[in-house]
Amino acid sequence: MIGIDLGKNSCSLAGLDERGSVVLRRRMQPGTVVGFASKLAPCTIAMEACCGAHHLGRLLAAQGHTIKPMAPEYVRPYVKAQKNDDRDAEAIAEAATRPTMRSVELKSQDQLDIQSLHRVRSRLVGARTTLINQLRALLLERGATFPQGRRKFEIGLDAMLADAEGLPQGRIRQLLFDMRDEWSALDGRIDALDQEFSALARTDEAARRLTSIPGVGALNATALVAAVGRAESFSHARDLGAFLGLVPRQHTTGGKPRLLGISKRGNAYLRTLLIHGARAALPSLAKSETPLGAWLRGLLARCRRNTVVVALANKLARIAWALLRREGTFLIGQAAKV
Repeated sequence: MIGIDLGKNSCSLAGLDERGSVVLRRRMQPGTVVGFASKLAPCTIAMEACCGAHHLGRLLAAQGHTIKPMAPEYVRPYVKAQKNDDRDAEAIAEAATRPTMRSVELKSQDQLDIQSLHRVRSRLVGARTTLINQLRALLLERGATFPQGRRKFEIGLDAMLADAEGLPQGRIRQLLFDMRDEWSALDGRIDALDQEFSALARTDEAARRLTSIPGVGALNATALVAAVGRAESFSHARDLGAFLGLVPRQHTTGGKPRLLGISKRGNAYLRTLLIHGARAALPSLAKSETPLGAWLRGLLARCRRNTVVVALANKLARIAWALLRREGTFLIGQAAKV
């Protein structure tokens, strides 16, 4: 067993024998790890699932090694005494020896490419939101207010810019035009990425099956495929919901169970997409004469709407697991059984 603590400029390695004793300690540059591993007999190499882990893992797997990436939060309890790179590498190797330790599935290059597109889109959406909020503040300082909503603000701002007499005087006039052009440029880049996601959802078989689920569009489907692949690392449908943080957080002691709010663990971006999709699909699904519709109506009768939205998002995640593992299509009559 070898544990690798990855870093930008240096990596620390710790090797364990069959008894768990440390028999190897090395510190080297990231570019020399592959060459060093090529001289070793096939073994298990563990590392934290951080930036660069999937690329290095694919290179090491091609040499015949067994790769075991792990979430950093699972490694932290195994760090002994003072924290340093050598201790981290030893902790990674020791954590990987546990038979119940969960590992992260290595992502392919295509999955990483799709994830990169999603992260770029998320950054652009955040930049657009920041720009809109700044525009609202600048205009509010000059007595101009607009209704809530991005589209209403866009219409009102365009009307103001078209009326030269109604524009504020001074340097702010040209600044408003420049910021509006920046807003349009961000809209164009975001729309281009949305079209690319739509094309990916049509060409990828797994993503196309996922889009048959109500509330799961091209964004949700491609993000799910990029994050979990074929969902082979999840033995049960409930494991995917737990991975996304859509299940209640538990604090049980003395045999007295206590369930709190959702755990919010795992992929926050994917969890947000599923909750938004569930919120959009809830009205139509709750009116349908299906087992899923009856289940939703029962929840709405005794729970708050936001609670039902999160419960539906968890249900959508479980349905997505079933479609990815069993390679089927969505049947609304069987949805309540997942």
